[in-house]
Amino acid sequence: QRWPDALVVHRLDMATSGLVLMARNPEAQRALGDAFATRQVEKRYEAIVDGVRAPSEEWAVIDAPLLADWPRRPLQKVDPAGKPSQTRWRVLRALPECHASHLLLEPLTGRSHQLRVHLRSIGHPILGDALYGDEAVRARAPRLMLHATRLQFVHPATSQPMAFTSPAPFDDVRLFSP
Repeated sequence: QRWPDALVVHRLDMATSGLVLMARNPEAQRALGDAFATRQVEKRYEAIVDGVRAPSEEWAVIDAPLLADWPRRPLQKVDPAGKPSQTRWRVLRALPECHASHLLLEPLTGRSHQLRVHLRSIGHPILGDALYGDEAVRARAPRLMLHATRLQFVHPATSQPMAFTSPAPFDDVRLFSP
């Protein structure tokens, strides 16, 4: 209502919650879209995944190319013939009572379903994931436990650094043990 002509700059996977950047005019939309395309926007996500991992300040990197899984579209898969895809991640906290971990994620590339496929590829699917989780993983959360928590970029008109955060709403969600 406040900005009826606002334009979408980027997208989130349908089941992902969190920040979405909007522009107030086509010029800003174009400039911000270019910033996303050239990886000048820092994006961070949080996820609750299957499996217990110890908290760490150290970042790990998943470097696994992604390719469309044509017979199962819109699914993606790790495949050596795919597009280069990298995700930085680290464990924020272990959740042993529900055999899960809370992760901080930073996609270094912007492939469709990248975080979901990468985490599944290392044996830690995101709880509640209806596309990439098996029945047990889907049943352990009422929704996909993936949230866009931070966007940082340079404002296209003022050149000022901008940062927006949205706390992950995971503390209020009841998770189930496997």
